[in-house]
Amino acid sequence: MPHTSARLLSLLSLLQARRDWPGQLLAERLDVSPRTVRRDVDRLRELGYPVTAIKGPDGGYRLDAGADLPPLLFDDEQAVALAVALQIAVTSGAGIEVAAARALTTVRQVMPARLRHRVDALRVTPVERGGAPQVDSAVLVALGAAVRAREVLRFDYGPAGGAPARRAEPHHLVTRGGRWYLVAWDLDRADWRTFRADRITPRTPTGPRFAPREVPGGDLARFVAGRFRGSGSDGWPCTGEVVLAAPAGAVSPFVHDGVVEPLGPDHCRLLLGSWSWVGLAAALGRFDVDIEVVGPPELRRAFARLSRRYADAAGG
Repeated sequence: MPHTSARLLSLLSLLQARRDWPGQLLAERLDVSPRTVRRDVDRLRELGYPVTAIKGPDGGYRLDAGADLPPLLFDDEQAVALAVALQIAVTSGAGIEVAAARALTTVRQVMPARLRHRVDALRVTPVERGGAPQVDSAVLVALGAAVRAREVLRFDYGPAGGAPARRAEPHHLVTRGGRWYLVAWDLDRADWRTFRADRITPRTPTGPRFAPREVPGGDLARFVAGRFRGSGSDGWPCTGEVVLAAPAGAVSPFVHDGVVEPLGPDHCRLLLGSWSWVGLAAALGRFDVDIEVVGPPELRRAFARLSRRYADAAGG
């Protein structure tokens, strides 16, 4: 029979691994009697772990959430993942940098040497996106709570100026490019809106509960991407097709969601989108190769407009 303290750690690890454990199964896993399991559960309770008994034919145990955070057990991969996540938390924009650094120090101090070496070898140097505003963590918690509870959110948006509170049904809290956004159904405008969380000041109390809606198209990531492209759908507002005098392999890594089709060893067909025709023409010009415009005419006219603009700049 393993030493009592080692057995308690094994029991705690098992209780963290799944929600409900039949008592007999725990006894078999630990190679002890059900009576010993009951005694060990009582010891964990004395140490502050909220282990509750499950009623039923077989009986069992569950590790619930408590009033305080007791010590937790992590396997090797979980511990390394946690340490790396804490290192990059500074780029989250959630205003938790100091707390993340303290948590990383705590986790690293209790790691065995073999894991500490792995974490130190994975040192991450976070580079914040230029000027991305920080969001008060209390605001994120309030927004997340409203999303979870499906309660209408009342909030001020932007600088305080005596304007009436906005009212929206909060559906999703998302991050993009180092910023936090709330995807919500705007009740006053009867349409979907994407609000920057750093500009939101929630008001209390929240409003009534609402029935969840599905974002247009049913795919949140595609919907948000479409909004940032300047369209309400998942597509770009301007999409054009060209033939580039470059191999497909040299073009593919730089077109993100574009479509590249090989046309021999030195040419490829590219279907690409942008927020404007001039923006699309400028994006295609960066490949610095000969370009044949397949269509549409708007893209051809955008190239002509840019050529005049560039010629004037060169002459100046």
